Amino acid sequence: MSPENHYCPRCFTPLGQPAVTPGLPTYRVRGIGLAANVAVGATAVLYLAVALSSLVGMVLARRAMANDDPDLILGASITVAVVALVMTVVHLTAAVLVIIWTWRARKNTDAFPGAEPAFRPGWAIAGWLVPFANFVVPARVVAGVARDSLWRRATPPLVAVWWCSWLVFSVGERLASRADDRAYEKLAEIPLNDGGYQAYVDLYQDSLRRTTLPALGCVIAAVTLILLIQRISAAQEARIAGATPHWLTAPVWPAQTWPAAPPAQPAPAAQPALEVPGVAPAS
Repeated sequence: MSPENHYCPRCFTPLGQPAVTPGLPTYRVRGIGLAANVAVGATAVLYLAVALSSLVGMVLARRAMANDDPDLILGASITVAVVALVMTVVHLTAAVLVIIWTWRARKNTDAFPGAEPAFRPGWAIAGWLVPFANFVVPARVVAGVARDSLWRRATPPLVAVWWCSWLVFSVGERLASRADDRAYEKLAEIPLNDGGYQAYVDLYQDSLRRTTLPALGCVIAAVTLILLIQRISAAQEARIAGATPHWLTAPVWPAQTWPAAPPAQPAPAAQPALEVPGVAPAS
């Protein structure tokens, strides 16, 4: 950069500032980011399984109608419920990991000279939990983290794609789930005729149609979020590593060499006693 500028024209880092401000805490984000990516990918795969389980339920309902076997209807209901339960558990795990990663990444930006976060680190957690705010705040927090971590002032387009697809999945999944619950409450527990079996076939067919758009949004949101976490984590880790001294503790200097002690001198020999006339020598 030109010395005439007082800051970087791309990321606004002040001239002469280090990559990381000394004395401010930083956190590792690569490990938690990898765990979050695995959980997010698993959530997308399992939600696709939930959507396709409606197709399995539709096939079993038609087979139950052909064979007049209500047990197949029960098997279809159990299959859909088990897949949905597993997806819910993995989804909650992914949410916790993403929130932890977001807080750490946002906290790191406090140590980056030139960073201009719009929200305090606490909003990286509260933004997901406060009603109505969770439609806007998480996206703005991640957008700020992305800008400050990737050395730029423009928000990466991946953030907008991720958040729009996430809203499609989140809102669409809730609406589809409520519609399925209302439709299921109107069905007879044990179908007695072809009309009862056909009602189950229609239920699973409508459920498959309702979950198509949320499933597409879930896949796009998962892919874009995985890319964002990977890029931001790599950029932050590289920036923190570049500002870390070569030694993790105080430098160890070479040991000083002291001169060797002089050799011990032999003790002087005993002198013979003087003989005094008239006095007997001591024995």
